[in-house]
Amino acid sequence: MLEVRASSDRGHANFGWLLSKHSFSFGNYYDPQQLGFSDLLVINDDQVKQGKGFDTHGHRDMEIFSYVLEGALEHKDSMGTGSVIKPGDVQMMSAGSGIRHSEYNPSREELVHFLQIWIVPNRKGVTPRYQQQHFADAEKRGQLRLIISPEGEAGSLSVYQDVRVYAGLFDGDETQTFTLPDNRYAYVHVARGSIEINGQQLSAGDGARIRQEQHLTLQHGVAAEVLLFDLRPNELALVR
Repeated sequence: MLEVRASSDRGHANFGWLLSKHSFSFGNYYDPQQLGFSDLLVINDDQVKQGKGFDTHGHRDMEIFSYVLEGALEHKDSMGTGSVIKPGDVQMMSAGSGIRHSEYNPSREELVHFLQIWIVPNRKGVTPRYQQQHFADAEKRGQLRLIISPEGEAGSLSVYQDVRVYAGLFDGDETQTFTLPDNRYAYVHVARGSIEINGQQLSAGDGARIRQEQHLTLQHGVAAEVLLFDLRPNELALVR
């Protein structure tokens, strides 16, 4: 069963310097039917203007990762980490017992477009940590590349939760069938372009909750960039 969340139905926030689209309830946007899915709590599609950004602020007990689509995102945090994240980079921050950070667009010429995604952790109060890894387009071309997993498998980043995240690029005849383990949910987010999943057409910004499906076939992509989340079969985030 695929339950599609259309891009046009997402929440919106426009602060002038920031244009944000919310797949799930966040900030001033609240929809009791959109309180996350399993342990996936937030998908924010953010565009930040040149020289602007998020001032230093705090998080705790949350797994937060950023996936840059265009431009560059500068990150600084209370652990002393300083980095610039570009397309192909994945940044994972485990807030744990508490962390403060800022995120800015350092460019004077182009905006930065990125996804910020929150996952509910399976433990609280851990020592905060920061990870960053580049995944080349060739690793994702026509296939789903594991980018996040509980144990950091196959060069992926580690997460404190029973969640696996895959990224893929699909165009033309490129096709992959993903076999979902028994008794698991999935969520698909189309970051760019369009693609067909089990016969259902999805476009940029669309998402899909997936239950009771064993095989997911991704095909007929048009410059598509896709994230697929392999999740526990629970509705925890729906009632948070």
